[in-house]
Formats: sequence, C-alpha cells, structure tokens
Amino acid sequence: MWAPGLRTLQLLLLLGASWARAGAPRCTYTFVLPQQKFTGAVCWSGPASAGPMREAVNASEVAALRVRVGRHEELLRELHRLAAADSAVAGDVRALRKDSRGLSARLGQLRAQLQHEADPEAGPGAGAEPAAALALLGERVLNASAEAQRAAARFHQLDVKFRELAQLVSQQSSLIARLERLCPGTSGGQQQVLPPPLVPVVPVSLVGGTNDTSRRLDPAPEPQSQQEPLASSMPTGYPAVPTKPAGPWQDCAEAHWAGHRQSGVYELQLGRHVVLAWCEQQLEGGGWTVIQRRQDGSVNFFTTWQNYKVGFGQPDGEYWLGLEPVHQLTSRGDHELLVLLEDWRGRGARAHYDGFSLEPESDHYRLRLGQYHGDAGDSLSWHNDKPFSTVDRDRDSYSGNCALYQRGGWWYHACAHSNLNGVWHRGGHYRSRYQDGVYWAEFRGGAYSLKKAAMLIRPLRL
Repeated sequence: MWAPGLRTLQLLLLLGASWARAGAPRCTYTFVLPQQKFTGAVCWSGPASAGPMREAVNASEVAALRVRVGRHEELLRELHRLAAADSAVAGDVRALRKDSRGLSARLGQLRAQLQHEADPEAGPGAGAEPAAALALLGERVLNASAEAQRAAARFHQLDVKFRELAQLVSQQSSLIARLERLCPGTSGGQQQVLPPPLVPVVPVSLVGGTNDTSRRLDPAPEPQSQQEPLASSMPTGYPAVPTKPAGPWQDCAEAHWAGHRQSGVYELQLGRHVVLAWCEQQLEGGGWTVIQRRQDGSVNFFTTWQNYKVGFGQPDGEYWLGLEPVHQLTSRGDHELLVLLEDWRGRGARAHYDGFSLEPESDHYRLRLGQYHGDAGDSLSWHNDKPFSTVDRDRDSYSGNCALYQRGGWWYHACAHSNLNGVWHRGGHYRSRYQDGVYWAEFRGGAYSLKKAAMLIRPLRL
C-alpha cells in the first residue's frame, strides 16, 4: 500500500541529484514518513571523517555520565546513612508516643474512676479538686512528651556530629598510615637499623695475647679466700636490715675507721636521704661500698632510668645501689673501683681502676675512670666518658638502642665490651639473638654469662 509514495520519493531524489550535478544551489528537504516497525538492526552511515569525532563525543559524554553516576551513588550512600540514623530516632519517637498514648489512656481511666466514685448527690463543685489534679497530671504528661521529643531531636543532632567526627578520624587514620609508610626509618621505609656490633666470643688475649688470661682459663684451684666474703657468703633470702645500729655513716670507709669490721648492711647518709648498702669490711683492708652485685638472677636488671637512678634490689642479695647515691659518694673525693668476677667453674678475676666517679644527672651520670690494673682484662675503659643509657633513655653512640639489645642499663658505647647488668644466663655459655648476658669481654668473652659479678668503691687513701 506504500508503493506509490515510495515511487514519488525516488523521483524526487533523482531530481535533486540532477540539480546538484548541474551546479544548481543545494536545497534541503524534509520528508515525513509514516511510522514503521523495525524488526532488524538500524544502521547509520555517514562520512568517514565524522567517525572519530563522534567516538570522541561519545567518550566524553560517557565520562561525564560516570562522574554524575558516582556523585549520585555517593549521595545515595549518604542518604542511606541518614535514613538509618533517622529510623533509629523515629523508633525512639514511636516508643515515646506509645508511652504517651498509654499515659493518656491511663489518665482517662483514672478520670472515669474518680467520676464514678464521686457522690452523685454532691454539688457541682464536689469533683472540682480531682478534675484539677487530673488536668495537672495531663499537663505534666504533655510536657514530658514534648521534652522527650526535644531529647530525640538533640540525640539526632549528636548522632550526626558523631558520624562526622568518625569520618574525620577515619580520614586522619588513613593519612597517618600513609605518612608512616612514606617516613624514613619506619618498617616501610628504606632506612634500617643494623644489629649492634658484637664483641669477640673468645677473649682477644686467647687469640694472640701473652698475658695470664689464658692461664686463668685452664683448670685452676678454688677461688682465693679473700673473695669469699663478697662472692660466696652473702646472705640471701632475708630482709636487708642494718648490721650495726650506729650510724648512719657517710660511707663504708667511715664505718670501718670507726672500728666496725664486720661485713654487712649499713645505713649511709647521702645528702638528705639514708640508703642501705652492703659494706665489705674484710677484703683488702675493708671500707668498700658495694654498688652492684649479681649472683643468682633473682633481680631483673632490664628496667627503666628512674629505677637505675634511685636503685633496686636488696643489699644482702642482688642489687644496684643507684646512680644518684653513687654520684653523691664519688662527689666527696677521689674513689677507686674494684670489679670482682667469677665464672661457673669457680675461677675468679679482678679489675681495679685507681679512679672512679659519676657526673651528675644533668650529664646523664657520665662515667669517669682511672688507670686499669688486674688480671680480668680491661673491658671497662672502652666505656670511659660515656653517659649511662637505659631502654627509655638512649644516650649511646650507636644508631639503635644498645640498652634494648643488651637488655640492661650501662655506660654503653657502640655497644659494649662489658655488660654486668645484662641477663643472668645460667650455665655460662648462652645462645641469644644479641649479646645480652652478664659478660666481661676480656674474661671468658661476650658469649659467656658470668655466675657472679660485683662492683665496689671506696675513697682513695692519700
């Protein structure tokens, strides 16, 4: 039925083509065709040069649509969150309304009951007082409902603020995590702290030295009796009470000069404080104040700066007198230091320094040492002029924290040739990730934890 119309359209197209070939002005035509039902694919063909431009236009439109869709999705998520919060508030309001309706119903019941119980023969003003009470009660119920609604509104505002703050905290947490990954020195950075340097496992004197350390490591007789009062016969398991009631003394040397020749716990007056210390009154003329002792591993020496400052442990067992008390003692005059060591086979060694003092806390109790004498080997002079370090006060010369690796407090350098405040490992030779035992590198090496060690000081006799 459309054949005549199609023939007319074809004739018009041929006429337009002939005019175009003849150079006539171009004309435009608009054809109104009846609506048809397409059952197959509809193709569009145009100039080849228009293809890329159309694809570019389509790509930009798709990108714009994606941005708009993303914004709409974010808006929908925010609306979901607000709807969840509003649903919770709406639930509270519904509960309040339900309670209000219950109160109103109860109020009506009470009003009816009062009217029923009132005397019908009484005058019109007989029920005025109950009615006034009921009116007042109703007003209070209404006020309570209004207050509940205001509280629900405030709760909704607080909930919105809470969600905003939670989002801010989440953003800050993400920022902190990103900064930690970017900052050098963290786990994600490139800088890493190398393990601390190790001291020789075997004393240097055994490798090429000629001193008598090698003779000391061979089977030897029992330790000398002069070390017995300090190393072996210290009482343990009893409270540290003063041995002599007299005092307090300036130091153990003063008590010795006053005629007290028995070793034990004495009271010492150090500035405004009185402290208890073990006085060794029989070794090498007596007068020694024991400032440190290790003998059974009963005290944990891996502790903080404050504990090392004031002291810890018991004077009649393992203990540390304290950096501040030792500074008070050595600030009164020149002192000497005696270090007594004993391994797990009973062999002893000693290191003597003719000068010893500690600087004040403002200089981190820096160590000052004199000349070395003895048969233990000099494993402390390497720490001379170094400040004291603990796990929470890192003052050593190493890039890491030596006190953390060595598990103690000491005048660490980078890191240690001696570590008498380290971990008391039973049996001597020990296996640990780092050298953290009670060692004196020139006596049995850095991988051998000594059984007993003690540090004693006394004034120099001029």
